[in-house]
Amino acid sequence: MNQPLDNIEELLATHKLSKDDYEHIKKILQREPNIVELGIFSAMWSEHCSYKSSKVHLSGFPTSAPWVIQGPGENAGVIDIGDGYAAVFKMESHNHPSFIEPYQGAATGVGGIMRDIFTMGARPVASLNALRFGNVLDDGEIGRHQRYLVRGVVDGIGGYGNCMGVPTIGGEMSFDQCYNGNILVNAFNLGIAKSDEIFYGKAEGVGNPVIYVGSKTGRDGLGGAVMSSDSFTEESKSLRPTVQVGDPFTEKLLLEACLELFKTDYVVGIQDMGAAGLTSSSFEMAGRSGSGMIMHLDKVPAREEGMTPYEFMLSESQERMLICAKKGSEQAIIDIFTKWDLDAAVIGEVTDSAHMRLYWHGELCADIPVDPVSEEAPVLNRAMQKPKYIDDISSVSIDDFKKIDNQNAFVKLLNSIEVVDKSWVYEQYDSMVQSNTIKNGGMLDASVVRIKESGKALAMSSDCNVRYCYIDPQGGAAAAVVESGRNVAMSGARPLAITDCLNYGNPENPEVMWQFAQGCLGIKEACSALNTPVIGGNVSLYNETNGVSVFPTPSIATVGLNESQDRVLLSKFQKEGNLLYLVGETRSDFGGSLYMKELYEEVAGTLSKIDYDAELALWDLVIDSNADSLLESAKDLSSGGIAIALAKMSAVGSLGCEVNVELNDSRDLFSESFSRAIIEVTPHNEHEFLKRAKGLLVQKIGTVTAKNFIVNDIKMSQSELEKIYFEKFQEIIERDL
Repeated sequence: MNQPLDNIEELLATHKLSKDDYEHIKKILQREPNIVELGIFSAMWSEHCSYKSSKVHLSGFPTSAPWVIQGPGENAGVIDIGDGYAAVFKMESHNHPSFIEPYQGAATGVGGIMRDIFTMGARPVASLNALRFGNVLDDGEIGRHQRYLVRGVVDGIGGYGNCMGVPTIGGEMSFDQCYNGNILVNAFNLGIAKSDEIFYGKAEGVGNPVIYVGSKTGRDGLGGAVMSSDSFTEESKSLRPTVQVGDPFTEKLLLEACLELFKTDYVVGIQDMGAAGLTSSSFEMAGRSGSGMIMHLDKVPAREEGMTPYEFMLSESQERMLICAKKGSEQAIIDIFTKWDLDAAVIGEVTDSAHMRLYWHGELCADIPVDPVSEEAPVLNRAMQKPKYIDDISSVSIDDFKKIDNQNAFVKLLNSIEVVDKSWVYEQYDSMVQSNTIKNGGMLDASVVRIKESGKALAMSSDCNVRYCYIDPQGGAAAAVVESGRNVAMSGARPLAITDCLNYGNPENPEVMWQFAQGCLGIKEACSALNTPVIGGNVSLYNETNGVSVFPTPSIATVGLNESQDRVLLSKFQKEGNLLYLVGETRSDFGGSLYMKELYEEVAGTLSKIDYDAELALWDLVIDSNADSLLESAKDLSSGGIAIALAKMSAVGSLGCEVNVELNDSRDLFSESFSRAIIEVTPHNEHEFLKRAKGLLVQKIGTVTAKNFIVNDIKMSQSELEKIYFEKFQEIIERDL
């Protein structure tokens, strides 16, 4: 076992370990590590698995509430949704793999997040995604490659999700040149389980068997966790072998086999094999229980010949789980998985040694104390420095630029790839499978599924305005929490909790580390104020290529509960003659706005402070009024302000509007002030709505019409509006086909 390592400096560089790390490893082992042990430490101490750069800033997140059953630290977070049921959900990144190999990178991201959910005992019922791409409008090589990445990622998400029979019901997509060298693919999944039948990733009970189930292990994904913990360079295209290959048909069998297993009392704990594969799953399960474990790696089902213990421990082959079972149940468990045409093998057992001891054909090939692998992973308090660019851009104002008339501004913004409908994307996803989808992609704001067991509904929304996060990392992250929650509230659901995916650049850059720390402060502030705790998430750093980091991108997914599936509020115009109200104060807020980006090619300015009391008052007005059937539709105001929100409601509802908004500056039609919404009510319910809105700033702005879009000095025919909105995106993305 203790064969000395040659070329130690080269090995450390390959495994992204420092000399200090190596000395620490020797101190833990009280000897030199062998290659298997070095690989295990490398994976578990990678940025992806250990959170070594981010851990100091993540402490202090609000993580508890009366409805939170499980917060961070497990495969997924869990909240109580009443009637004996729970919602299990999480968001994860698959950024680096998706840039290298878009189809498989995105597909395995979807597969991995689904396993996180059904590992907890929940059946997955809904998926979302948050996607960021570079400049798809470019006519050169960059644009062609970005359009290729869009097509590949969407194909991968749709292919895997559709085969699994889990609806992809919504998400978000944005574009900026900062993602030219590093796209972001964040996958969210939500499942339903009985609240007293949640399964956890633990391995306890001396002598209890450890059972491997699922697909056979191959060499795909080797080094994936380490690869995702480094920046990209021109040589990164050679990293294709580190991208896993998924098989959704096998995952579907694994899902059904696991759900059948969960009906028994055989399971002590169960863990998905995600990043770092067998290494992370075994160490995490033993670590949560203070146990030890013996594993015989030659008993692991293999699909390739000549595999080594190192490869078995670090492979990231997909569709695999590790189970700690009750002693005596081994054959019964194997029979379940055999019935579903899956591999299952007893590969070890739980011990009280507090060590992970690995054997290869009877010979000890690794012996590592469990706790130090996670408890003593490096925790880095990296240098931080406020970026110089923030001072340069903070003084920029909309008044620094030549005025553009509202009609021309509207046409420009309506044609923006950020605004136009993404039906080309969501029509490739099966959003209606399982027949529970009430509000899906393209229907604006949150997506909604019914809870068939209770007659209630769950709303969910993923959001992040990356321009806000660039000009003000703290305020932008807080705004992402706020907008995600507001979208859920606009559907009539009460926001309950969030999961996040914190995508940032190279943490070795002090300016990036400052952005990350500020983002964490913003999330803590907003979640505390809105009572939407963080119940899980993911950090993805090193999103950088050739020294260029992405904008700070803390994707936030909020989940909320609607007490009735029959009271889901839509975000499109409903009926000619209905009245339109603007709720909330409109100021000249153009910092980081779509208006400034599209018309002047600037991402600059400052963000206003968020008034959380005003935000909560808006949520309460919409949720409570909707519960009493007073509202016809509601749409939050975000990118593009009043004009673009009304345009979307008009296009999706296939109805026009005649609106006149009183503003201090005519350009404020495109202002992006926080805590605002457009509300549609019938004349019959107007009086009661206004009585409920007492204390809020409310302005009657117009009516829904049969056709034509008229807002102050903006006019457009219904046919032209819908043609631009529904056809533009496909024209762009299929330009090369």
